[in-house]
Amino acid sequence: MTSWLRIASAIDRTNAWIGRSASWLALVMVLLGAFNAVTRYLGRYLGTNLSSNVYIEGQWYLFSLLFLLGTAYTFQCNQHVRVDVVYSRLSVRRQAWIDVLGTALFLLPFTITMIWLTWPSVRNSWHVQETSPDPGGLLRYPLKAMILVCFLALTFQGISLLIQRIAFLRGHLILPPSSDSEPGGMS
Repeated sequence: MTSWLRIASAIDRTNAWIGRSASWLALVMVLLGAFNAVTRYLGRYLGTNLSSNVYIEGQWYLFSLLFLLGTAYTFQCNQHVRVDVVYSRLSVRRQAWIDVLGTALFLLPFTITMIWLTWPSVRNSWHVQETSPDPGGLLRYPLKAMILVCFLALTFQGISLLIQRIAFLRGHLILPPSSDSEPGGMS
């Protein structure tokens, strides 16, 4: 079980690094938006167009990356949307069983299906080197690849959660009463 917990820990560290790194995209996105607004108004004042579709699409791409690259880390930190009416009132052991069943029956089949369904579109986008149809638009194929990265990271995070919850249920790991405090619930 120890080697499985090391695998779960490696997944957690990787997704935490990706999520924390991606959080800086929010700052870049805001700065790009402010720059775009300033150039738009400055251009009006100077009587020339200083704005570009690149800035607008750049904001959209950065938001997409922030969302896609932060998904697995959000799940790891237990900050995802959850209908918590019953779950929060259950014992840690029952919560672990719900996590195991929910991950095995819903999360993993969903993420694997999304990888399978998304792959042809991403492959085609790379094949044709898809770009935005807007004048001065950005490349689309690298961004579309991040959809696969998102679902792969979420799949691995689900596997990490399964390993941890099964270890807990077998008595090999102690979970804190509220797994909101620790990413992945590991103590």
